[in-house]
Amino acid sequence: MHTLVIANQKGGVGKSTITAAIGVMAEQTGNGPVVLIDTDTQQSLSKWWNRRESKAPLFASVEISKLTEYLGQLKEAGVALVVIDTQGAITTDVRKVIACADIVLIPTRASAMDLDVIADTVEMVESAKKRMIFVINGAANRAGITGKTAVVLSQHGTVAPAVLFQRTVWAECWLAGLVAQEVEPDGKVAAEVAELCSYIMKQLEKTQ
Repeated sequence: MHTLVIANQKGGVGKSTITAAIGVMAEQTGNGPVVLIDTDTQQSLSKWWNRRESKAPLFASVEISKLTEYLGQLKEAGVALVVIDTQGAITTDVRKVIACADIVLIPTRASAMDLDVIADTVEMVESAKKRMIFVINGAANRAGITGKTAVVLSQHGTVAPAVLFQRTVWAECWLAGLVAQEVEPDGKVAAEVAELCSYIMKQLEKTQ
């Protein structure tokens, strides 16, 4: 079983939507069973999942103090992938979640403001001695800042080759309990998520 933690101390970078999208795509591509866990106090992922008609991926609520024990139970139950959403802060609870990760995926916007604060998240992951991968989310088409952001991030760690571009479908699907690739399965957004998920799964395989 692999455990992927989505983390960034900055809010508004798309942690919950990426958690959901990767979880659904992993199921769609035969990399399940997948369990999503929401440790964010805002519970956005929980609310999204409760609106879904499909119950795949599975969802679990668990106290952070019991997370390690619960992950062991999921492994024994045959779960293949656990994706954990975290709150936008650096707290003791977030550090405990990161300690359980095989890989920490750090979504970031292509902006100077996001890059200004990324160092604290990097330090948190490095102090836990966990591998991190950055993914640029909400990128604007043909924006030079996207490439510049990738260069800056690469100085801290690996940058995923897949970029998730800003598309209205992300906002439109959330209240329906769906992810973008379910609404536009043949669109560019589905290809972007598929590329990201495939890359992440390959990297997780290397952690065994």
